[in-house]
Amino acid sequence: MRFIKVIPVLVMIFALTSSKVDGQCKSFARRECLPELGLYTHDGNYHAAVLFEGEEAELYKTFYSDMDYRMVICGDSKLPPIEFVVIDADRNILYTNKDNNYSKSWDFKLQTSQQLKLIIKVRVSDQSTGTAPTSGCVSIMVGFKIK
Repeated sequence: MRFIKVIPVLVMIFALTSSKVDGQCKSFARRECLPELGLYTHDGNYHAAVLFEGEEAELYKTFYSDMDYRMVICGDSKLPPIEFVVIDADRNILYTNKDNNYSKSWDFKLQTSQQLKLIIKVRVSDQSTGTAPTSGCVSIMVGFKIK
């Protein structure tokens, strides 16, 4: 009976903690990533989450033809480099920052409107042998140029 009384308290603590972490990641995105968009207008969406070394996250996002876009991926400085891959509906790789020294941004323009899949991978640090994996905020920001 006592165990049943503890469960709601644990659920409440977890809910409050995760919303605090989510808020911290959004603040991180605003402070650290938003400036990386430069002259591009932010699309208004803050995609940010806490990820651990070795974790992967996916995001599907629609992009429109004949628009200039900048995509910025940034992560907490204590994380190892973050790889991001952009894939179209036919599973073609349009871009991977692995080929560009793990660049944090990609400027692009599409010929046709389409939904793209963004895959974010936090690499495993070479120095993490025997230690707990590092975690930190990772953010995806998208901006476009107004013509």
